Amino acid sequence: MSLKSKMPLQVWILTLAAFAIGTAEFVIAGILTQVAESLNVSEGQAGHLITAYAMAIVIGGPILTLWLSRYRKRVVLIGLMVLFVASNLITAFATDYTTLMISRVMAGLTQGPFYGIGAVVATRLVTKDMEGQAVGQMFAGLTLANVLGVPGGAWIGNMFGWNTTFIVVAVLGAMAAAAIAIAIPPQGAEKPKSIRSQIGAFRNPQLLASLLITTLGWVGFMTFYGYIAPIAEQVAGFERASLTWILVIIGLGLVLGNTLGGKTADKNLRASLIGWPAAMIAALIVVGLVASQPYLFVAAAFVFGVVSFANVPPMQMRVMKHGGEAPELAATANISAFNIANALGGIIGGAVVDSTLGAAYIPFAAIIVPALGLVFIVWQERNPAPAPTKA
Repeated sequence: MSLKSKMPLQVWILTLAAFAIGTAEFVIAGILTQVAESLNVSEGQAGHLITAYAMAIVIGGPILTLWLSRYRKRVVLIGLMVLFVASNLITAFATDYTTLMISRVMAGLTQGPFYGIGAVVATRLVTKDMEGQAVGQMFAGLTLANVLGVPGGAWIGNMFGWNTTFIVVAVLGAMAAAAIAIAIPPQGAEKPKSIRSQIGAFRNPQLLASLLITTLGWVGFMTFYGYIAPIAEQVAGFERASLTWILVIIGLGLVLGNTLGGKTADKNLRASLIGWPAAMIAALIVVGLVASQPYLFVAAAFVFGVVSFANVPPMQMRVMKHGGEAPELAATANISAFNIANALGGIIGGAVVDSTLGAAYIPFAAIIVPALGLVFIVWQERNPAPAPTKA
C-alpha cells in the first residue's frame, strides 16, 4: 500500500499554517477591549482592525494569487509565511493605532493566496481519491483556530497582555514556515490559465447571485462575533477572564455547525440555503433578548455558533456548483465574499457599540443585512436567473 493512502505529515503542516493564519484573523474578537484601552481608542475603532484585515483579503487576495501562480508553490508558501510572521511581530510591538492598522493589512494580504495555493499543494501530496480530504484537513486549521486559537489568544492576552498574543501567533507562523521549508518537496509552477477565460465564469448570473448570497447572509456573523467581548462584559456582566471559556463554547458550536451544514447541504442544498440563515437570524434575536442573563446568553451564543457556521458549506457548494470553467477562481471569489461580509460586520458592530445604543443592541443590528439576504435567497431559489448561453 502506498504511503500516500494515509494523510501525510506535510498536509498537517499546512493545517498548522492555516491554524496560525485563522487565529490571527479572528483573535482580535477576544482581545478587542484590551486593544482599545491600550491604544486609547474606542471599541468601534478597534473593531475597524477587523474590517481592514478583511478588506486586505478581499482586494489583495485574488490579485496576489493570480500574480504568484507563476512561481514555485513551496517558495511562495514560505514567502507568504515570512510576511505573515513579520506582520504579526509588527502588530505585537505596535504602540499606535496607525502602525497596528498597517500591520493588520499586511497580515491579511497573506491569507487568500496561502489558502488558495496551499489547497493546490495539499492535493498534490495525496492520491486522487484523497484530494478532497486533504483540502478539508488543511481548512480544519481554520475551524480549529476558532475553537482553540481565539480563546487561547484571549487567555494569553488577559494573562500577559494582548501584545503577547500576537508574538505567539508569529511563533506559530515561524514554526509552520520552517516545517514547510524542511518537509514539503519542491513543486513546479503551472502555466496560468487565461485570465480572460477565468473571468468569463462571472458572466453566469447564478454565480454572481451565489456570491451575493454569501455576502448578505454572512454579515450577521462578524457583526456579533467580532464584538463578543464588549457584549459579554458590558451587557452579560462577565469578568474579562471569562471570555476565554465563552469563546471555547462558541467555537465548539462553530465546529458542530460546520458539520451539520455539510450534511444538510448534501441532502438538500435549497433547504439549507434558506433554513440556516433563518435560524441564524432567530438565534441573534434570542441572544439580544437574553443578553443580560449571563448563562442564558452563553447558551444562546452557542446556538448562534452552530447555526451561523452551518451556513458555510451550503454557501460554498452553491458557488462551486455555478463556478463553471473556473471553480478555483470562484472559490477565491467566495473567500472575498465572506470577507466583504466580515468587513461590513466590523463596520456595523463598530457603529453600534460606539453609539448611544451601545453593545446591547449589536445582536439586533446584526440581523438587518442577513434578513435582506434571506429575502434574496428565497426569491433567487424560486426565480433562478438563467444560465449564460454558450458562445
